[in-house]
Amino acid sequence: MSGVANPQRGEVALEIGGARLVVRPSFAALVAAEAELGPLFDLVERAAEGKLALADLVGLFWHCLETREAMTREALGEAVLAAGLARVTPVLKAILHQILAGR
Repeated sequence: MSGVANPQRGEVALEIGGARLVVRPSFAALVAAEAELGPLFDLVERAAEGKLALADLVGLFWHCLETREAMTREALGEAVLAAGLARVTPVLKAILHQILAGR
């Protein structure tokens, strides 16, 4: 994992838990997230209403990670909680934007 996000590929950097992770909401990643979390439009609506659960946020990030070698899903959740929602919101916003508007 390079840890360097390439915006041309729709990637966003997530610096969390002492690691620099690359989040890429690819088609395959979003299909996997949707299979676990439900329809993406519902996810977007919950986020817009401020009703996105922490488990949903972590699940979305998990499926969109470029590689999962840096940490486990549980460690990702703990790191998100430790960092606070304000710090991870820009990454969530970038993913949601790509879901709605594309690249």
